[in-house]
Amino acid sequence: MDREILSALSDWNIWWEIKSVPDDLKGKERLQSNLVSTLKFKEIKVITGVRRSGKSTLLYQLVSSLLSNVNPKAILFINFEDEVLNKYSIEEIYDAYISMFRSKDVYLFLDEVNRKEGWEKWVRKNYDIREIKQFFVTGSSSFLLKSEYSSLLTGRNIKQEIFPLSFREFLDFSNFKIEEPLLLSSRKKSELKGILNKYIEFGGFPEVFFKDTNDKRKLLISYYEDIIYRDIADRHKIQPNKVRELANFLITNLSNTVSNRNIRNHLGLGMETISNYLNWLEDSYLIFQVPFFSYSLKEQQKRPKKTYCIDNGLRNAVSLRFSEDIGRLVENIVFIELKRRGKEVCYWKDKRQREVDFIIKEGLKPNLIMQVCWDVSNEETKKREVSALVSGLKELKLESGLVITEDYEDEDRVDGKLIKYMPLWQWLCES
Repeated sequence: MDREILSALSDWNIWWEIKSVPDDLKGKERLQSNLVSTLKFKEIKVITGVRRSGKSTLLYQLVSSLLSNVNPKAILFINFEDEVLNKYSIEEIYDAYISMFRSKDVYLFLDEVNRKEGWEKWVRKNYDIREIKQFFVTGSSSFLLKSEYSSLLTGRNIKQEIFPLSFREFLDFSNFKIEEPLLLSSRKKSELKGILNKYIEFGGFPEVFFKDTNDKRKLLISYYEDIIYRDIADRHKIQPNKVRELANFLITNLSNTVSNRNIRNHLGLGMETISNYLNWLEDSYLIFQVPFFSYSLKEQQKRPKKTYCIDNGLRNAVSLRFSEDIGRLVENIVFIELKRRGKEVCYWKDKRQREVDFIIKEGLKPNLIMQVCWDVSNEETKKREVSALVSGLKELKLESGLVITEDYEDEDRVDGKLIKYMPLWQWLCES
């Protein structure tokens, strides 16, 4: 048993042999990575995010940083998507490693740990006895941040969610440097907008960025299939067909409100099954459901939710496309950026069904409302979107709102409320 475990571990811990991390594993540094700064804390680092968003690459970058002053054999990386390692418990794997190396002050990396039942109890026990110096745990399920995991590791963990590339990171990957967005020349702005169009079309998965156009869609479809089959169907022991139909339905209806009754009528699923499937799709980070804003919990719960997708490229690769998709795709980018910035987001409609795309809350109170209006040159569209925004500002007692546009920047006052217009690229470059 030990020989089989150690042989598999050697494949994942190449630094034991060559004392470094190969460049192809480290990938390109990301602007928003701050894992190195967490080394000063003893707490368990729990890193979650959608499959292929770059979690493992960030771990390899951290391993590379550690190798400057840590014995390579004191760094143990276990990937539970390895079929050999997944046959064994964490304890069996760790005991085999210790019996070979007798290492002290171990840096332990548990990758895709959501595939190993009972991991949290073993981690808590070994964290409390303090024989392992640092724990890093990753998984492709938001469930790692919820329920029994959260309660079992309360006070013992630092949580970080990893998303596909932000637009700032996408620019960095494109070798496009931007220091002051307001001082861009016309030529540079034109180049930037070309990069933005690629971001809107193909999304921000790191590996997809480096593929040729013809290969991007193939890779994105493979990601989608892995999420459906491995992260949902395999984990929950269900047939994948219906959950795949539901996922297709939701991301085709990107940014629209969808009720469970709509889903039942369209797919013929029972209400309990729908609830389970929606929870699993959210846990896998494939979709997000955004609630209606109301101070009344009862009112919020009875309203349908809006659906967004983790990545535009993923959505475009598997969904039916429509002529009006640009507005939906931009709205999806804005939503994911708000999530990346840690914002709590709702939508809102008034009694005339005029809709505000995003209500951003702090605690129970809204502090910012945003609208996406890609083409403000269309006066009818602009009037409709601003009318909804002003209605929301009055109802929620706020003084100003933000409209995200293609390339229009201005300020205006409507019914005593300040309306600010900002191009998408500029807003995305703010952070």
